[in-house]
Amino acid sequence: MDSERREIWFPAKRYGWGWGPPVAWQGWLVLAGYFLLAIGGAGILLRQPHTATSVIAFTVYVLLLTFALSVICWLKGEKPRWRWGGKG
Repeated sequence: MDSERREIWFPAKRYGWGWGPPVAWQGWLVLAGYFLLAIGGAGILLRQPHTATSVIAFTVYVLLLTFALSVICWLKGEKPRWRWGGKG
């Protein structure tokens, strides 16, 4: 059964719901890509002069990036559930 176990990139948080920092290089690569794309998007979408349209476009862009990161965490992380500490 161990050979069928999938590799976890994002472990579950010890307290609360969600995922903690990556434990595999692939997870760190995904997280770095997320931040680089967010910073690059800010540089492109929030050029001077700032307009309401550019702020809305950047907000939508970051929401889409965050959704993509959440999907990757869901697929490559431990099953999320509320945790109160401990080992399980």
